[in-house]
Amino acid sequence: MRQGALIGPIIVAIGLVIAAIAFAVVGALLETADGSAELRLNRNEAELAAQRGDIETLRAEVRDAQVQIERLSEDLAMQAAQPRMTAPVPMPQVAVGAPELGTGDEEAEDHGGTAQMTEVMNLAKTRFNQGVTQPGNRVMMEVLGPPRDNYGTECQSVTQPRLKALLETRQIGPIRVTMIKPALDSLERILAELQQSEPDIYNALGTAGAMCARLIRGSRTAVSNHSWGTAIDLKLEDQLDGFADGGTQFGLLLLAELFNKEGWFWGATYSREDSMHFEVGVETLRKWQAEGLL
Repeated sequence: MRQGALIGPIIVAIGLVIAAIAFAVVGALLETADGSAELRLNRNEAELAAQRGDIETLRAEVRDAQVQIERLSEDLAMQAAQPRMTAPVPMPQVAVGAPELGTGDEEAEDHGGTAQMTEVMNLAKTRFNQGVTQPGNRVMMEVLGPPRDNYGTECQSVTQPRLKALLETRQIGPIRVTMIKPALDSLERILAELQQSEPDIYNALGTAGAMCARLIRGSRTAVSNHSWGTAIDLKLEDQLDGFADGGTQFGLLLLAELFNKEGWFWGATYSREDSMHFEVGVETLRKWQAEGLL
């Protein structure tokens, strides 16, 4: 009887031990399964984040491509609108920085430097804008934000508060312009150097406009960089350089060297040449942004 009485508790004890072992094994398996699932989930989340980054990169590239397509469309439209010339007038070549600026004959020498500054020259585009990148709308929106909510073909005022606070009207040498403050400071340095090196050009300098919130001429979507107060059009002796005619006033060639030195992009190298146009380059904008000037 005593042995029989002991069998029951022993069986119960063995059952409890087996149950405990089984519970421990199942728990370990579940923990392993949960760990594997969590690891897979983390990997999936990392891959998803990487794919999202790739998508954003592709979207940015698409936006850039759209801007380029827009500009090419504008170029084609402008070229189609240009009158055809059956006999183009040849323009003299010039080496920028050469000590002798004329053709070498007595008549040309009698003209003097001031008379020659508006003489139209062929432009060697590869000499300019080295290391200076033209700022597209994507960069301008990223750095300074939209100047306003909508745009037209005529000049309108800036409505964005932060950009408005950066704008200032200032008399700089012979011209009075409205631009953002860092651009005005840079322009002051350019004209101070121009006054020292080329006083005749400095005294003949005028402006055809700077601050102007509008679309690029002929476009329905692309915004002009004048809209951010980072671009200026210049003229010499009150004469505008011919637009998209392939030639450039000699005085603007000298000016372009000073603007490039300060990190401004020159519009003469556009596919539809715009030699009177100067705008702050991407590298300079990024530098001002990093310095907290914007």
